[in-house]
Amino acid sequence: MSTPLEKWVEEQARLTKPDEIYWCDGSEEEAHRLIEIGMTKEKIDANPIFEELNHKTWPTAYFHRSHPTDVARTEHLTFVCQDNQETAGPNNNWMDSQEAKERVGKIFDGCMRGRTMYVLPYTMGHPESPYAKACIQLTDVSYVAASMRIMTRMDKKVIDQIGDSTDFVKALHSMGDLNPERRFIMHFPDEHLVWSVGSGYGGNALLGKKCFSLRIASWLGYQE
Repeated sequence: MSTPLEKWVEEQARLTKPDEIYWCDGSEEEAHRLIEIGMTKEKIDANPIFEELNHKTWPTAYFHRSHPTDVARTEHLTFVCQDNQETAGPNNNWMDSQEAKERVGKIFDGCMRGRTMYVLPYTMGHPESPYAKACIQLTDVSYVAASMRIMTRMDKKVIDQIGDSTDFVKALHSMGDLNPERRFIMHFPDEHLVWSVGSGYGGNALLGKKCFSLRIASWLGYQE
């Protein structure tokens, strides 16, 4: 019988339609495989996701470039989506939750065809701390998978920690077609959920950063 986590991943896969699903374990060996995939199988335009630098000068260092249209935070396309605009706060752009799901859901439909969906289990905070938050991010680019391992505590043990619970922060990311007109970062605080599509840059794609640690965490703190 599927857990709530497995059901959620399956639902997102039906929406985005990836060719395959890969559950990350956070290991060093896996990180090397992700970089190899980024050098040989994944591209942004004609450029590979990763390029190897001179390892005599910079051991184990790799170069990653963003798309020319995708080099900055997109505050004007970043929304907090709740039923009440006042609840979203004066410092955030607001969109009604239902409108946001309908509008951006159409962009997510089939956006991972020909790609792999990476399932990233991680915690923000020490895993043994009562204040740590269990999180899952889905993405279709090796750069995000490798970078989230550096930025967070990624470990397959998080899956066991979540178990049959529905209490985990969820994030769905796809580079999509990198069209600036189809680029959105949407926060659904009531669902502990983030959607990001159309960008592979920094905090637009590494959703444990500003999306969770600032916006969703602010709502969690308010509730607590």
